[in-house]
Amino acid sequence: MAQEHTVKAFDNDIASLRGLVAEMGGLAELSLSEAMEALVKGNQQLAEAVIARDKRIDAIEAEVDQLAVRIIALRAPVADDLREVIAALKIAGVVERIGDYAKNIAKSTDKIEERKRFEPLALIPAMAELAGSMVHDVLTAYAARDPVLARAVVERDARVDAFYNSLFRSLVSHMMESPATISTAAQLLFVARNIERIGDHATNVAEMVYFAATGDYLTDRDERV
Repeated sequence: MAQEHTVKAFDNDIASLRGLVAEMGGLAELSLSEAMEALVKGNQQLAEAVIARDKRIDAIEAEVDQLAVRIIALRAPVADDLREVIAALKIAGVVERIGDYAKNIAKSTDKIEERKRFEPLALIPAMAELAGSMVHDVLTAYAARDPVLARAVVERDARVDAFYNSLFRSLVSHMMESPATISTAAQLLFVARNIERIGDHATNVAEMVYFAATGDYLTDRDERV
């Protein structure tokens, strides 16, 4: 009976851990979406909401840390269970960084000039949509313990990198041709870089999900496609 109680308590702890990570991920995904909407529309109120939400994401990460330490100390998990706990701990840290990048994008909202006439601004949302889909899918992979979906997310990262390189060239050319737009173009380069980093972090989470599900590492990214 005591053994059954211990197993049930451990299962409940793991479920709580997974729930916290899922909540963090959902908030980070929402922040990216709303940060882009704020940036494109110049909605400073929405940008402030994204910035404020980051504190909640940070607080959940602290809860994950505390719960993971408690599980390791009290339950002494091994093998698959230990991988589950360590993966959740690492994933929470990466998701927190995704939230930070979304906050950075939101902070650029009031620094964009001539929105309606600045053509490169129209290109940024497509890149953010691609990175956001990676975040969404990797959270789905985590919830379902799906290594196949996790691997597909990793393979998609090259598209985000290519998008960033294309945007970089476009914005640099725009700055050279229209020096008056340098400030806005520089801000959009900063935004694009943050989106590119979100794609990298979604890839990192996918690698952790793959490891937690299979016990194997996805090594050289360039050899996975």
